[in-house]
Amino acid sequence: MLEAITRALDRFRGSGDAAVTVPPMDGALRPNFSIENASLLHSIEAPDNLVSYAGTILFSSGSRLLELRREEGSAVERELLSSPVTCLASHASGTLAIGLAEGTIRLSGGLHDGTVLTQVGDRKIVCATAATFADADTLLVCLGSQQCPAADWKHDLMANHASGSVWRIDLKSLAATCLADALAYPYGIVADSCGRIIVSESWRHRIVQVAPESAPLTLYGDIPGYPARMVLDLESKELWLAVFAPRLQLIEFVLREDEYRKRMMKELDPEWWIAPSLHHPASFLEPLQGGGLKQLGELKPWAPSRSYGLLVRLDADCQPIESFHSRANGTRHGVTSCLPDGSSVIVASKGGDAIVAIEH
Repeated sequence: MLEAITRALDRFRGSGDAAVTVPPMDGALRPNFSIENASLLHSIEAPDNLVSYAGTILFSSGSRLLELRREEGSAVERELLSSPVTCLASHASGTLAIGLAEGTIRLSGGLHDGTVLTQVGDRKIVCATAATFADADTLLVCLGSQQCPAADWKHDLMANHASGSVWRIDLKSLAATCLADALAYPYGIVADSCGRIIVSESWRHRIVQVAPESAPLTLYGDIPGYPARMVLDLESKELWLAVFAPRLQLIEFVLREDEYRKRMMKELDPEWWIAPSLHHPASFLEPLQGGGLKQLGELKPWAPSRSYGLLVRLDADCQPIESFHSRANGTRHGVTSCLPDGSSVIVASKGGDAIVAIEH
């Protein structure tokens, strides 16, 4: 009863979940040009899912699984899959987990070679967004949505869905335990050295700790963007978080205007929706191409933009301590994946068709 009254008051006052305010990028998130100025390792269409595997660096591009040859600035195709890759996870024992858009998770190599999952617990795999190994026999999986496949992430956001879940899978018996349910698009997952399972929840702009039979605990909330995948730096115990798009007051407003939003989704192509984007503006038909974006023919870095490139370094308490940016006038937007590699971190700009290395 009290919760219903609180929600009603929030809607009346425009506060809480009904607020359309967006926190500024300041402090540790102060904008810079680190991603835009980073060294280019390789150009390829929509790179994603960076993982370290058997001494190599693997990533995906659509349905292709590739090996990055960092020193050569090239990539070699290792396998052509039957549908686009939606997530990758690797373990030191030699097992590689590959999530596919067709609704499967395939295990290759190691102790569980050849295992194919089409269902997790009582859930059909519709949208496997992230995975990681807790140990050689335990796989942790994020199912972003039960209503939309990964390619339709804009639909999931603009429809205000919250059907995501997080699962622990025993690969010996294939028994699955639900760690969290009714999440708004879980998109990244790590298991840290303290035994915590930490998940990025995109549509609620937060990082949470999940555990069976308990509500998610917010560790870092009100992020000024939509968080994607995370990776744990085993040496420093720090987390690296990819943020694939910025939040905007206009988008926050549209999400709360049901009649307008539903008509927009029905009548317009998703590319022209007032919604986040992975790539920098490429057409005059896109929203936000008007007032104030350009001055003397130059796109300003502080201009409102539906796309952005952002990587955040978090301490062991999941608080931001440093960030790396590609701003509105840049092209390396849509950062969905990252991987620490020695003194640098490798970043996949899915919207900018680039893999870059940032020294830190």
